[in-house]
Amino acid sequence: MRPRICLITLGGTISSESEAEGGSVPSTGASTFEAEMGRWMPGIEVVPVDFRLLPSPSLGVDDLLALNEHIAQLGDDIAGIVVSQGTDTLEDTAFVLDVLGAANRFPVVVTGAMRDRSAAGADGMANLVAATQIAADPGSKGRGVLVLFADTIHAARWVRKNSTFRVDAFTSDPSGPVGYVAEGSAHFTVSASAGATLPAPRRGIVPPVASISAGIDDELQLLNELEWLGYTGVILEGMGGGHVAPDAMVNIRTALKVMPVVMASRTGAGPVLSASYGYPGGDIELAAAGVISAGTLSASKARLLLVLLTMADLRGISIAESFRRFAN
Repeated sequence: MRPRICLITLGGTISSESEAEGGSVPSTGASTFEAEMGRWMPGIEVVPVDFRLLPSPSLGVDDLLALNEHIAQLGDDIAGIVVSQGTDTLEDTAFVLDVLGAANRFPVVVTGAMRDRSAAGADGMANLVAATQIAADPGSKGRGVLVLFADTIHAARWVRKNSTFRVDAFTSDPSGPVGYVAEGSAHFTVSASAGATLPAPRRGIVPPVASISAGIDDELQLLNELEWLGYTGVILEGMGGGHVAPDAMVNIRTALKVMPVVMASRTGAGPVLSASYGYPGGDIELAAAGVISAGTLSASKARLLLVLLTMADLRGISIAESFRRFAN
C-alpha cells in the first residue's frame, strides 16, 4: 500500500510565476503540484490541500495556529506531512509547528523554493519531491519538524535563512544539518529527537511583541515607548554574545518593570552568553537585571516563542523557565 502524504501549500515563491508586469506572485497550489509530482514518486500518494496562497511575509500567527489545527485533525491514514511556503518566513513556520508538537504523530517537513516556477533552473519541484520522500520515510518520525532545502535536512528548531538568492539558502550553524537526501532516500547523520513542546494556545488576539536591534551608542530609548504603544514584550538583538551599550541599561531596567525582555544575538549563530563579560552592558549585568536569554534561538524565533507563551497566559518566571526549555 502506498504511503499517503498530505501536501499543504501556503503560497510563496515555490507557488509563484512571474507576470508580464508586477513581478512574481503566488498563483499555484497543492492540486497542481500533486499532478506534477507523480512521475518522480510512483510509490507515494500525495493528498493535496490548498491551505493559503500568500507571500510568506503576509502569513500571521493566526495562519500558523490554523495550520497546526488542520494537521492535528488529520486522520491516521496519513503517513506524513509536507508544508510548502515562501522562504522569508519558512523558518518561523517550521519553528512554530515544532514548538506546538505538530510532528508528534507523523513526520512534518517544511520546504520552499528560491526560484519561482517560471525561472530557469526552478528548484521548487526538486525540493517538493525530496521533502515528500522524507515525510514518507518511517525513520523521519520522532525527530520533530524538519526543513528540507537543496537536499539538506535541517531541524526546525535551529534552521535559518542566510541568503537572499542562493538555492541552498538555509543553514543550521553552529549545530549543522541533521541529514540529507540522496537517490530518493533520507539519510540522517545526527540522531536528533523532538524538543520540548507547548500546548497550542487558543486562536485569538495576537499579543504584540517588539524586536529591537542594539548597536553602538544606542541607548534603546524606544524601550520607554513600548508599553504605551501596547506592546507586551520585547526581543533585543544584542551585539556579539548579547551585549548592549552601557547607557542602555537604564532603559532596559525600566522596561523590565512592565514586560519581559529577551536577549538574542544579532550574529545569527551561537548562544547568548550569561557568565562571560562583567563590563557595563555585558551579559553578566543583563542576566543579573532579569533579562531572559534566548539561548541559541534567533531573534525572530524568540519573538514567536514569546508570543505563544503570552497567548498561553504564561507570565514572569514561567516565561523565563520556558525559554530555558525551548532555547537550548
